[in-house]
Amino acid sequence: MPDAPAPEEKLSYRLITGPDDRSFCERISAALDEGYVLHGSPAATFNGSSVIVAQAVVLPAAIASADAAVATAVDELDGEFEGEFDGEGHA
Repeated sequence: MPDAPAPEEKLSYRLITGPDDRSFCERISAALDEGYVLHGSPAATFNGSSVIVAQAVVLPAAIASADAAVATAVDELDGEFEGEFDGEGHA
């Protein structure tokens, strides 16, 4: 008996787009039911005949992973420049 195909791994990030209608809202709702969370504000445009919307969704683990990567990079930079600054910063 052949091996069953492995279930497809969820993408960490998805951008869902489509006409601003019930179907679009159902797709967003389904993504939320799958464990995704909204990421950023929705975007909308008009294509000449209807409103097209977009909403990014991400898995919470992707956010945690990205936050950890940023924290590690900041820690590494702090170590590289230790003693070079007096604590005063200028933007």
